[in-house]
Formats: sequence, structure tokens, C-alpha cells
Amino acid sequence: MRKTYTFDDISLVPQFNNVPSRTEPLLETWLTKKRKMGIPLLAANMDSVIGEELADILIQKGSVPIFHRFMDFETQCQWVKKYQENTFISCGIHKLDETRKLLDLGAAGVCIDVAHGHSDRMFRFIGELKKSHPGKDVIAGNVCTAMAYHDLVNAGADAVKVGIGPGAICTTRMVTGFGVPQFSAIYDCAQIAEKLRVPLIADGGIKSSRELVLALAAGASSVMSGKLFAFTKESAAQKRASESSPTRLEAKYRGQASVDFQNEYYGGLKEKTVAEGVDFWGPVAGSVEEVLADLLGGLRSGLTYGGARNIKELQRKAEFIEVSCHYLVESGPRSHP
Repeated sequence: MRKTYTFDDISLVPQFNNVPSRTEPLLETWLTKKRKMGIPLLAANMDSVIGEELADILIQKGSVPIFHRFMDFETQCQWVKKYQENTFISCGIHKLDETRKLLDLGAAGVCIDVAHGHSDRMFRFIGELKKSHPGKDVIAGNVCTAMAYHDLVNAGADAVKVGIGPGAICTTRMVTGFGVPQFSAIYDCAQIAEKLRVPLIADGGIKSSRELVLALAAGASSVMSGKLFAFTKESAAQKRASESSPTRLEAKYRGQASVDFQNEYYGGLKEKTVAEGVDFWGPVAGSVEEVLADLLGGLRSGLTYGGARNIKELQRKAEFIEVSCHYLVESGPRSHP
């Protein structure tokens, strides 16, 4: 049995800094083997997160929107026709012909979105897509072990999504007993990613710029968040006036394995299955531009503390230490009598 770590268990040690300004570090990164992004942030491909309003801003800021797969085929076609090479689509491991048609319409690539992505069916699906569309990028996931990352790359994935259970609305670990703490999952997969040169997308567990910096320093090329984007004004989440303050908005964020989602899309849970996610309402934090400014501003500061002008240098210089449960208490603001 080995010890593993969540983001809360780890801190970075400051390094010698010769970066004169926090505005100097470059934030560009690789989304896939062949495609770069201007910023290392992705909005989760979930129905309560990604929509056209959010996608337009993400593209403007240097990210790449990934449309969720829980929409009728015609709507997905309209999305691809609008965004073309600026967007990815999502699919499961069943609708191969529909996925191929969406790629034919001009999507840059596809995110094969499976809760447990380390499977022979996933390998076969990647192989079929690469056979018919060798020029299109395939993001595959989710996984949480170095072996699973390695196997998906061998199957033909151009990027691998890492994270099983760390999301704010995911209950997989509590329901099944399976999962790897997210920091360790990223770090372990990154050891192989460094050799194979296939980008790793850290998916889940991002509460602030702190986790963003830690995930990138641990070896992720980019980071995906659902909750932070769901609670913006521009998200696709259902909105309502707050009962406690009618002038404020609330948004509903839900997992795609939640009862709420399953009831809407499938008329209830499938036979012999249980929910592995929840839904909840929360206050809208502001605009996505404000959220991005906070996250990327924190990342730029983090790069200077790491003595780094870019993400690769941050990873090369990163020195991690294990911290106790008291670390986060000591690190936050406190009032004294």
C-alpha cells in the first residue's frame, strides 16, 4: 500500500525568481499533441456548464470549448457548423457513425467522455475513429493511473483526461470505493506523459488558482473545471433568483450521473445502477471574464513564485512538500479578537 495525496496535502516550495514582472510569464500550452491553447483552462463538457455564450468568451480568451454529448444530433450539428475548427465535440463509446458525421462537419476533434475510460471498448472506439479520421484529435478519459494513461496513448489518444471522483458533484468514490486522490493521479500520469509527449488534462478538484497551479506544476498541460464555470453568468446552467436575496442569481450545477440529470435525459436511472453524482444550487459568482481573471492572475503569480516564465519551466523547477491539515488553516485569512 502506498501513500497518495489530494491537493490539500501538498504545497510548492518557492524557487529563486528572475522574472521581473507577474505579467511576463506565458500561459500558452498544448491541448493535444498537435493543438496549442492560449491559456491552460478548459470548461467541463457538461450540460450545466458549456453553451454558446460561454464558448464565445472562451475562444476569445484562448481556450477551446468542448461541447457536451447530451443533446440531440441536430443541435450538435448546429454547434459544429458555428464553431468548426474552434471546437471539440463529445461522445460516448456507442454512437460511432454520429461522431464521424460531426467530425466530417468540421469539428477539430472529439472528447470520448466515459466515467471509467480504461477499457477495451474505449481502445476499440479510439482505433475506429483514428482509422476513419486520422487527422482529427482524440481526447480520451477519464482515468486516474499511469497504466491507464499509457494504454490510452497506445490506443491512439492525442490527449488524456485524468480524474476519477474529485469533482464537486461526483460521488463515485463514495459509492464504489474506487478512485485515486487527484494530485497523485496527475503526478503519476505525468511521469509517463513526460516520456510519451501526449498532453494530460487534469479534470476535477479545482477550487481556486491554488489547485490550478498545483495541477500544472504536477505535470498537467491543462486543467478542466466544471463548478467554477457553472457558477458564472454565461454558463448553460439553469438560473433562478435567490430566495434570500431576489436581486442575486443562483445556478444549478449537476453531475451527469446525478438523479436530476438521469431523470431528465433518460426518464430515471438505468436498471441495476445507482447515481454517482449530485446536483445543487449555488450563487452566481460573476462573469466568466472575472473568474478567468482571478484564476489566470493567480497562475501568473504562482509562476513567479516558481521562478518560471512558462508552464514547462514551472514543472521542471517544481519542489513539492507534504503538509498537515493545519497548513490550510494557517494559510487563509483569520480574524483575531
